[in-house]
This record gives sequence, C-alpha cells and structure tokens, in this order.
Amino acid sequence: METVATAVEREPRTYLNVDHTLKSWLLTEDHKRIGILYLIVITIFFAIGGLFAALIRIELTTPAGDLVESSVYNRLFTGHGIIMVFFFLIPSIPASLGNFLIPLMIGAKDVAFPKLNLLSWYLYVIGGSMALTAIIYGGIDTGWTFYVPFSTGYASGMVMLTLVGIFINGFSSILTGLNFMVTIHRMRAPGMTWFRLPLFIWSLYSTSLIQVLATPVVAVTLLLAALERGLHIGIFDPALGGDPVLFQHLFWFYSHPAVYIMILPAMGVTSEIISTFSKKEPFGYSFIALSSLAIAVFGFIVWGHHLFVSSQSVYAGMVFSILSYLVAIPSAIKVFNWVSTMYKGSVELTTPMLYGIGFIGLFTIGGLTGLFLASMGMDVHLTDTYFVIAHFHYIMVGGAIMGFMGGLHFWWPKITGKLYSETWARLSAIIIFLGFNLTFFPQFILGYMGMPRRYHVYAPEFQVFNVLSSAGASVLGLGYALPLVYFLWSIFFGKKAPANPWGATGLEWQIQSPPLPENFEITPVITEAPYHYAPSEEVVHVG
Repeated sequence: METVATAVEREPRTYLNVDHTLKSWLLTEDHKRIGILYLIVITIFFAIGGLFAALIRIELTTPAGDLVESSVYNRLFTGHGIIMVFFFLIPSIPASLGNFLIPLMIGAKDVAFPKLNLLSWYLYVIGGSMALTAIIYGGIDTGWTFYVPFSTGYASGMVMLTLVGIFINGFSSILTGLNFMVTIHRMRAPGMTWFRLPLFIWSLYSTSLIQVLATPVVAVTLLLAALERGLHIGIFDPALGGDPVLFQHLFWFYSHPAVYIMILPAMGVTSEIISTFSKKEPFGYSFIALSSLAIAVFGFIVWGHHLFVSSQSVYAGMVFSILSYLVAIPSAIKVFNWVSTMYKGSVELTTPMLYGIGFIGLFTIGGLTGLFLASMGMDVHLTDTYFVIAHFHYIMVGGAIMGFMGGLHFWWPKITGKLYSETWARLSAIIIFLGFNLTFFPQFILGYMGMPRRYHVYAPEFQVFNVLSSAGASVLGLGYALPLVYFLWSIFFGKKAPANPWGATGLEWQIQSPPLPENFEITPVITEAPYHYAPSEEVVHVG
C-alpha cells in the first residue's frame, strides 16, 4: 500500500511547491519567486492605472467638462502617468520576466545577489505604496513630468510624498540593473560566449546599462525638486536664482533613455517569439544583438528633442534633430531582421506570435510618427497636442505592453507548469490589437488638427474622434481583462504543460515546467548557437 510519504516524494519538486507559506515567499531569495512577486504587484498597478485611463476617456466623450472638475481631471491624468510609467512600464518586463528568466536562460542557479534582488522588490513596493497613497489622499496635479516651477511652487496635493516615493523606486531600478549586469557577466554556463546569448538577454543587458547610468540622474533631479519645494532652495526657480530649463535637461536626460528601458525588453521578447514560431535562426543575430547596445547608447544623446520649444538654441536643436533621426536606424534594423526571419519560415500563429506580429506593426507606426516629432518645424506645431499622446502610446502601449503580453503568454507554461486556452488567448490578442488602433489612431488626427493634450474641455469639432477613441478604449479594456480570467483558470484547471510546448531551443525549455528550486541539477555546457532549428520540412508543428 502506498503511504502518504511516498506519494509526496513522487510529486515533482518545483519552486512552486517548496514551502507554500506566506513568510517563505516574503523572505525568498529565489529569483523565480521574486519575479512572481513583481508580476503580482505590477498587475495591480496596471489595473489602477487602467482605471484612471478609463475615467479620462469617459470624460473626453463630450466637449464639456461634465464628469469631473478641471482640478480632478489634472489629478486623473497625473495619477495615470505616474503609475503607468514609473510603476508599470519601466519594471514590467525586466523585473518580472527578467528576474524569472535570466538565470534559466544563461544556465545559472540564481542571480548574482539574491538578497539584493529581494531588497529591490521591497523598495519597489515601498516607493509604489508612497506614490499610491499620495494619489489617493490628495492627489498630484503636476503631470507625470513634474515640470518646475509648477511642481516646486504652485502645484497642490501631495507632491513631496510622490517625489520621495519615485526616488526610492529609483534605487530598486538601479539595484535590479546592477544585479542583472553582474549575473550576465559572471554567471553564464560554460561555453556560453557573448554571441551564444539569447537575444532576450542582450536586450536586458542593454536595459540594465541604462538603468544603472541614467536612473541616478532622475532620482537626484526629483530629490532637488522636492528640496526646493520643501526648503525653498534656489535650484530651478528663477525667483530664487534657479533655472527651470535645467530641470528639463536633467529630467529628459533620464526619461528619454527610460523609453528604451520600457521598449528594449519588449524587443528582446519579440526576437525570441519570432524565431521560435518561424522555426528559424534569427536573421542577422549579431546585428540584432549589437543594435540593442546601439539603441542604449543613442538613447543618452537625444534628450534635447524634448526641448525644441524651450529656450534651447536653434543650433542645439538641429544637432538633437539629426541624432533623433539616427536613433531610428538600429530600431529599423530589428524590424527588418524580424520580418526577414519570418520570410520562408514555418510560421505558427500561436498567441505569442500574434503578439509578436502586433508588436512589429504598432511599434513601426510609433517609430515612424516619432520622426515627425524629431523635425523641429513639425514639432513646433505638434508639441503638447494629442499627436504626442498617440505617438507615445503606440511605442509604450502598442510596443512595451504588447511585448509584455507576448512574453507572458510565451513563458506562462514554464512559469506555472500549466497551459492556457489558445482559443481565448488568440481572441484576446486580436481584440487588444483592434481596440488599441481604434483608441489611439484617431488621436494622431486630433493632434494634427490642433487639440491640446491635458485639456478636458475642447472644441466641438474634436468630439467625433474622441468618441471613437473612447469606444476603442472600451474594446481595449475588454482585451486586457480576458487574460486575467483565462490565466487564473489555467492555474486551477489548465492542462499540465510539457517541458517544451513550443519546440523552442533555449536552455529554459530543456528543464521541467515549473523549474526546480535550483534550476539545474547539473550545470549545462553550451556547445552550439542559441537558435538551432531543424530545416522547415522536418518541423513538427505545435498546435
């Protein structure tokens, strides 16, 4: 007769079923569990930020400000921006999927500094809680950019608490980036040379460089703004001998590279997805890898295109305009290589692949419209209009979130050991793609027509496009709600996932799902390139 003890022994040993207590999760040093903790909190922030966005779109269905007052509307779009940028988009892929996958993909047993990794999560939660408290109890009306002298002298609400919360969150970002860089440098499996690294790892390494080098700048900048507001020290306020344009230079020196903190990981996810579901080695592997580093480098020298309508000189504007055009080149290389990878490949339209293709389309539109804003003449007309809103969301929502959703669907069987419903997942991906375009494409037209952003009262001739945008937001919201349902369903009722349901080649797919607590029983030895697929006629399709 089988005893209880032998039954327990036969249960597969994974990171999920080793000590289920809450204490074990809150004190864990397992990178996989920390990635899950990030994923849970990030999802909560995404839902709160999405709620603010829904209220904004409801308000904008009519030209009159008849849902909320102007002061409340200012707090709504500020809260939406702060939560989505600092507490969702920046940490979404690196902190959750990156934490879970980096050691698995390079053949390591954990990250270089496990305790520091857990501290990073606690700093993120503390900073996010402070910002959320400020938003709920008083609100902030500065906009997510905290421009001075408004944020230092005139803004109402709990600006100080928010600035301190984002300052603390900056340390989480810095420590995560440092941890990833050391892990990738020092803990790769034997034989895993730099050009045997998965492209997802290249993208996270480039992202980590930006996090470590740029985040201290914005952290100190926001701290200085808080000191000026609290102690009336003359740093940015002209009345006290300061310079408000200095704040813009410092803020955008970080915040433009921060765009690539958000988008580079999504590019890495897309590279993995396109290769896996085309059953081909990525076209121009080395070009894709090095273009990630090129994007990180160029990201540091184009911040001035945010200051075309400030007191910046025309000559500086010309230089930044040229550099802004050049930064499009490495992004274009990636798009060309992704499409070339699919060419004559054995393409499978799985859910992750739908997100990958959707990312390419939406990111391309976002990138091309960015060239209009890089032109000084056009930028003068389009600055602070809904054209900027549309461009930003095509990059961030259409790019970063599509990459996040694609990665989540791609690695969900590895994370949980369960399969989700492909039918519902594909339907959700299609709904998100259609809803997104219906939401944000009309905003390009609104911006070209001259509708300013951050206004909740507008001219009646803009209403039809705002109604279309709000209708699209309803469709988009439905698309984002569906994964929450079928992911939860899969955890409790989904079929058990095999180790490699997609027929992929990465190290993470060669171990059990979910992985062992120590990842690998025996450290793997790498002897071949990262993407080694059989000829297309030998491929066995995964349905």
